[in-house]
Amino acid sequence: MWPASRLWYAGLAAMGTALSIEELARRTGEPVERLEDWRARGLVGTADGLASQDVERGRLVQLCLRRGIGLDTIADWARSGRMVHYLELLAPPVGEARISLVDAAAAVGLDPAVVERVTAGAAFSGTEDMDADDVEMLRALKTALDAGFTEDTLRQFVRVYTDALGRVAEAESRLFRLYVLDRIRAQGLAGPALVEAMNEAGRLTTPLSEPVLRFFHRRALDRAIREDAVLELAEEAGLLPHADTPGQLVAAIVFVDLSSFTPLAEAMGDARAAEVLERFSRLVRDAAAHADGRIVKQIGDAFMLAFNEARAAVGFALDVERRAAAEAQFPAVRSGIHWGPVLYREGDYVGGNVNLAARLATEAARHQVLVTAAVRQAAHGLGGVEFVGLGRRKLKGLSEVVDLWEVRAAEAAAPTRLVDPVCGMELAPAEVAARLALDGRERVFCSEDCLRRFVTAPERYSA
Repeated sequence: MWPASRLWYAGLAAMGTALSIEELARRTGEPVERLEDWRARGLVGTADGLASQDVERGRLVQLCLRRGIGLDTIADWARSGRMVHYLELLAPPVGEARISLVDAAAAVGLDPAVVERVTAGAAFSGTEDMDADDVEMLRALKTALDAGFTEDTLRQFVRVYTDALGRVAEAESRLFRLYVLDRIRAQGLAGPALVEAMNEAGRLTTPLSEPVLRFFHRRALDRAIREDAVLELAEEAGLLPHADTPGQLVAAIVFVDLSSFTPLAEAMGDARAAEVLERFSRLVRDAAAHADGRIVKQIGDAFMLAFNEARAAVGFALDVERRAAAEAQFPAVRSGIHWGPVLYREGDYVGGNVNLAARLATEAARHQVLVTAAVRQAAHGLGGVEFVGLGRRKLKGLSEVVDLWEVRAAEAAAPTRLVDPVCGMELAPAEVAARLALDGRERVFCSEDCLRRFVTAPERYSA
């Protein structure tokens, strides 16, 4: 699902404005002698000479070389016609004027030094010439500065866009290659027939990405605007404290993960572990949507979420526990929640209170939701739950002891599922695939493979 704007570029790889070899050397950073060798191999240029699209050809060759791919292999790829499939998506529109960053910034009234500071580390090179779309981007930055954004605020904004849309763009290209193009190749096509099938699939899916992006962005923006409106009113009503520091707000931070994901992945392999993780991701996202929570990030099997009220955070954690316990052959989950001031930076939440929430999740046992006294106080009066005091504990990495509480659903039944000692998977009696009696104790397993692992080294799983 490549961006719809790339439709402008399709079919233009062999066309474009004339380009000298010296200009190509300046644009790619390659010496003229090397570019002449590439031209002799058919990697840049045509019988009609060099064109602006050869800049993208050169950059693609450079990337291949950095990844250890030899020139002969690249040349064979180019002769097969498959290189053109990607170049058609990368090449700039025919005849489009391009200007330097200095001239582009001057055209919109921006200091080039400001542009470089704001976009530092954002996959943007000020040495590249800019087209009309790039100039519009600079104009948008100028408008934001005029509207009151500081350079620091705008830099955060740019980094969020860079990271989020970088992930979107990677998914557009990579999922297409892994799931669409691989299926086309499996048909046994080769040569021009393969290239045409690839191009046709690209033409069909290209127009999809921009409307999908607009749809989800609009709904996410609507939600964010509503949340900020309520937060502003809550501050005015005295329900929330006014921030003492720019970017500070009060939030409930939740970390939730699978209690035995590492041994599960080791025992079952990446593909099976990914299936379990997909199920976990689905139930976490569904529970978060019901509780008005926002997933800040996912790292492996761990999710970090932010909630504007502690009650919603507690309800979410218990909902995840309930959903996970109802899953067939599924690991136990654990959660940690803290409520307090945090700093909002680059689309993320940072600070000591975030670290505390993360430590709580690490401290939690299977099926356990650990919270601080601040959460208990902020969620006071929440029906259907009970807070059980666990006393004061010293958590790893924190200098101060913490008053801990476990929160439980008031009428929740104690877990009765059996646990595979190898992978940590929880099983209903009917889901047990193998049993083993050893030293007067019976162990159960989700598969014959886990049984074999246990028999080979029972001391590893004695705990």
